[in-house]
Amino acid sequence: MYSVKEKNSELMPIGELGIIALSSSQAMGERIDRHIVNWRSRREHAHKGSPHLHGYNKESFLIPVATPRFGSGEAKGQIFSSVRGLDIYILVDVCNYSITYNMNGITNRMSPDDYFQDVKRIISAIGGKARRITVIMPYLYESRQSKREGRESLDCANALQELVNMGVDQVITFDSHDSRVQNAIPLHGFENYQSAYQFIKGIFKAAPDLQVDPERLMVVSPDENGMKRAIYMANVLGIDMGMFYRRRDYTRMVNGRNPVVAFEFLGSDIAGKDIIITDDMISSGATMIEVATELRQRKAGRIFLCSTFGVFTKGLAPFDQAYEDGVFDALLTTDLIYQSPELLSRPYYVSCGMSKYLALIIDTMNHDGSVSKLIDPIDRINRFLSKHGKSV
Repeated sequence: MYSVKEKNSELMPIGELGIIALSSSQAMGERIDRHIVNWRSRREHAHKGSPHLHGYNKESFLIPVATPRFGSGEAKGQIFSSVRGLDIYILVDVCNYSITYNMNGITNRMSPDDYFQDVKRIISAIGGKARRITVIMPYLYESRQSKREGRESLDCANALQELVNMGVDQVITFDSHDSRVQNAIPLHGFENYQSAYQFIKGIFKAAPDLQVDPERLMVVSPDENGMKRAIYMANVLGIDMGMFYRRRDYTRMVNGRNPVVAFEFLGSDIAGKDIIITDDMISSGATMIEVATELRQRKAGRIFLCSTFGVFTKGLAPFDQAYEDGVFDALLTTDLIYQSPELLSRPYYVSCGMSKYLALIIDTMNHDGSVSKLIDPIDRINRFLSKHGKSV
């Protein structure tokens, strides 16, 4: 059976590849670029010599851009090379709070709103000259505001519609908070990838002696919203899953949320079992730590916290304390969004690299190939487990 990369050597690209990495995703863009350059330099393409492969091999596919700001805080998008006829992929990390700009002499940090405006500025600068535009936004902008409860805005749906109205053909994201938001753009591409494969690799890196056995390992969802994610990982690993259920008091609000009046675990006995807690994002971290504490009290074995996006809005102090107290054994997040030097220095932290995966997605889409095997990583997971003698 051909691998996806081997299949790409037989397909004709839809157009010359161009990658635009905004400042928030510059490091990720460079890693992706190196992968694709390396693959194509060694690839024996079936149509080698065809004029349609002009620009197929390059020293870099990155297109230089800038989004400078005026002293008033206003900005513009600039592109410094031709994009005519290119198959363009724009990368942006809307969660990167490390970048600043000056406005009226005051230093401000870039916000998700600022990054989204910069994406639109670059699309505007392209001016309709590209053959196709794909926006890769791993953390989907405003994805936590994807549905309406009462009289409130539908920010995520509006943002997606803005992009397609400007000429974007497809949007790529990861572990969307609610993938049903794609219904806002039903006639355009919306691909929602997951990071289960990278998490499994990361867990084995943290615990090489991990036993993939229903009697020794379990996947737990911290709430009902993450059940689908937990069920998938439990099924591919051939183990059981559990879930925590929060019963809330919907008659009152505390700090903008309905208070929890009961916190119950639904699942089989976890005593002595290693636990994988999986969620789409860590915001303040209170939920993850609370769940891990509850599991520890139920005499769980090792506890691995896995989250696609580690935002850490209240810093790392809560996790430092929880680790010191023995609440969990390892924390895993991806590099799809900004990782602070402090996070990378923590002894309990495992970074799950996604650049090779993203490079494979871009390379395959540029060849107009099928991405179904990339969306569902079960084959790669099974190969990895077989390689480590953990076949299920």
